[in-house]
Amino acid sequence: MINTRDRIAAASRPTPAAAPVAWRIATAPVGYETALATMEARAAAIAGGTADELVWLIEHPPLYSAGTSARREDLLEPRFPVFPTGRGGQFTYHGPGQRVAYVMLDLKRRGGDVRRFVADLEEWLIRTLAAFNIRGERREDRVGVLVRRPDKGDGCEDKIAAIGIRVKRWVSLHGISLNIDPDIDHFGGIVPCGVAAPRYGVTSFLDLGHVVTMPEVDTALRGAFAEVFGRTCDES
Repeated sequence: MINTRDRIAAASRPTPAAAPVAWRIATAPVGYETALATMEARAAAIAGGTADELVWLIEHPPLYSAGTSARREDLLEPRFPVFPTGRGGQFTYHGPGQRVAYVMLDLKRRGGDVRRFVADLEEWLIRTLAAFNIRGERREDRVGVLVRRPDKGDGCEDKIAAIGIRVKRWVSLHGISLNIDPDIDHFGGIVPCGVAAPRYGVTSFLDLGHVVTMPEVDTALRGAFAEVFGRTCDES
């Protein structure tokens, strides 16, 4: 029997690495190219054994990023700069009001199971949302976390969090994005994650009626991360 990601996430996890994961929060928006360069350098240092694992929380200025499966026809209107990137997935939007977490973990030390890693990223997001009484769910045919929207019609659901990763020398790059209160209209320039069906949309905390601050979400993210991946420490 092929395990679903729900079953994978529910299974026992490998013992976390002994060292805590460094936790960094950017205090100002970070340009995409700067973020990529910083992430690549840190991932190389982790692979080389000269730096600790890191979760880096940031916001980007408005932009679109194109994963390795992005289709040209899914870029409907390039309202913002478009950045090709080595992560998996298709087109996505990043911008103010969205928390992006770049996750640089040594997967070899954590069991070497990339499919499990994706399921655990989803679990991290689902637990974070649960802290605000939002029920997030995963789907076998779509990576990310969604919420059901019966108020929009039968079978309607919206994505509240996206996942796109790359693994290099067994260290993860890129990570997750969680919509707090971005301008949802900005997603209209692309087919988000290549999903065009009308009953599938994009949502956020604010769109769902939850008024929360970024620091509140960051606190929930950190607590849920520790439950799924192990303890953290402020980066010195």
